[in-house]
Parts: sequence; structure tokens; C-alpha cells
Amino acid sequence: MTASEQTDGQTQRWVLQFCHSYDGPFLDCARQYAVLFRGTPYKVCTVYLTGAPSAEVERGSASDEVIFLDYSSAQVRGLKLAAIRDLRRIAVSRDFALCIAQRFKPIYVALLGSNLPVIGVHHAFGDYRRRSRQMFANFFRKRLMLLGVSNAVRDDMRACLPAWPVDRIETFYNRIDIEAVQAEQVTREVARDYLGLPQSAWVVGNVGRLHPDKDQATLIRGFAEALPRLPAASLLVIMGCGRLESSLKTLAMELGVAESVRFLGQIPNGRRYFKAFDMFALTSDHEPFGMVLLEAMAGGVPVICSNCGGAPEVVEGVGRVFAQGDVKGLSNELVRMPSAQDSSAAMLARLQQQFSDRAAAERFLALSISSSWA
Repeated sequence: MTASEQTDGQTQRWVLQFCHSYDGPFLDCARQYAVLFRGTPYKVCTVYLTGAPSAEVERGSASDEVIFLDYSSAQVRGLKLAAIRDLRRIAVSRDFALCIAQRFKPIYVALLGSNLPVIGVHHAFGDYRRRSRQMFANFFRKRLMLLGVSNAVRDDMRACLPAWPVDRIETFYNRIDIEAVQAEQVTREVARDYLGLPQSAWVVGNVGRLHPDKDQATLIRGFAEALPRLPAASLLVIMGCGRLESSLKTLAMELGVAESVRFLGQIPNGRRYFKAFDMFALTSDHEPFGMVLLEAMAGGVPVICSNCGGAPEVVEGVGRVFAQGDVKGLSNELVRMPSAQDSSAAMLARLQQQFSDRAAAERFLALSISSSWA
């Protein structure tokens, strides 16, 4: 046993974090859970089921050790026997206290590949609507706790698993490293210069895949209806790419606002440039949480969102909400231009109280599974 495996003469205890991948927001999700154990006697080993080894991902995982199993998506369909064997080998390699598994496939592998208590983190709706998954979760209920990233996701799981005690399916919000995000975000002037936006324009921003779930069609329609009542030369800026790009551009042309709608495509590390926006609008019809809202709030950008999923929980008390798909309601909210200076302090306070690493660490200790491992 090495010195690093000992603490005051006792075996070093570990937490195993098992993630499906590190694509998109999921690298930061891994970071969010790893930092929960900073300043504790526990070390964190993060394992990625898919994705090639990456030094950048290792750094971003905020973990004491990172392991890449490097499976392809095709290889983890079906029974996932090889992954279960790999996880079993890792689970017995040191003294793990529990496993935090992100999304259903890692939960499945962790439960079959170890005897550890498992905290399953769910980021989407519908994960337990299949009868086979309900049966699986019920079989392992004694050592499984489920977390939803919003009350909306939590309630969806509770409805699918009605026999579960409510304290075994709880909400544990996503969060951000507020200071790190703010340090990363460039000034309004620099952001607009980088994105090619006029410094004098009033800009509504949106960030997300060009996908039906994000409902940018309603956003464009609402902006078109509001445009005559907005400041001269106002712009709608959409950052992201996807299969609806052509149809959304066509819609902007049909509504006569093509010159006022900018499609920027995929911008690497786009949250750096959120201060380019005077308002951030999220119009999703299927939003489990809405990380982009946190990032906009960190930049002091006023936010509005549809009353869909977990998004209203994020902006409660500091942002404005309209009925999903309500073009007129959205246009009216766009015209009600808030003062960023007036709202930024309230948004920062809400971030610190509900969506910060510190708040999450305090909440984590209160979860009922703590008695299984603490």
C-alpha cells in the first residue's frame, strides 16, 4: 500500500463516479460531483464509459484519478457485459464507499458490476417510463437512490416509480463554479467584436441546438412580432447548430426579419460571450433544467424562459416566464426590457444560494443515502 492510499494509518476511502461520456455539458456535470468531496477524507475516481482519453478532460473532471474505458456508442448497446466486467475490476481495486452514476446506462452497469450503494443522477425526462427499467430499479431499490436535476425530472421519476419512498427520489440541481464562469466571460464590447455584432444594437440571445426541443421557431416568431416595438436595429442572435437551421432561416425570411436574425453556428465555449446579449431567451418545449440560464445569470444578463420543465425553477424570482409556444406572450416579455443593473445582484444571490458548488455540498450531506457511506 502506497502512502497516497493511507490516511492516518487507515485505508484511503474513495468515491467512484461513473459517467456515460464527457460530451457537451457532461464534463461539467462530472466536475460538479467531484468537487462535492473537496476538503473531505474521500478521493474521487471518475470513469468515462465512452470517449477517448483526453488530458483536457482529465483536468476538467476535478478528480483525483480519471479512467477512460473508451467504448464506442455501439459497444455499449445491449447487455454491456464487457463494461460490467471493467467496472467490477475497478470497483474492487480500492476501498470505494459509493458510486455516483450519471444517466441510466452507467447506473445499470454500476449496479450489476459492483455491490456499492449507487446514486443515480438523471438529466432527462422519461428514463423510467419503460416497464423493464422500472423493474430493474425496483430490484435494486435497497442500494439505489435517484436524483433529478430539477423538481420536474424528480416528479417524472416519482410518477414512474410510485412505490418508492419520496426521500429516495430527490432533486439535486445542476450548478456552476460561479467565479470561474464569471472570470471566463469577456466584456460586452469584446464579446460583440468577436461575434461580429454591432456595439449599439439591442440584442436578444439564444444558445442551444437547432432542434425541435429548443423551439427556436417560437423564438423567431415572438421576436418578429416584438420587433416594431423594440429599439431600432434590434437583433436576435442564435448560437448553435442543428438539423433545423435551414427551416429556421426560411421562417425568418417568411416573417420579413431575416436581416435582424443572426445564426452564428456553433461557437466554441460560447458562454464566454454571453455578455454580448442584452437579454437571454430560452424557449424550449422540453427542458429538464437549463444550464445556459445559469451561465447567462452569472454574466448579469436578464433572462426569460418558457414554463417548460425545470427552467422556471432556475429563474424563479429573478427572471420572467411565458407559456411555452405562446408567441404573443413571448413578444410582450421581449418588449419589457429589464435593467441588467437592477437584476444582476438578485441573479447572483440566487446562484449562490441554489446553484453554487458550496450550496450543493451542503445539500449533498443532507441526502438520505449519506447514512450508507458517511
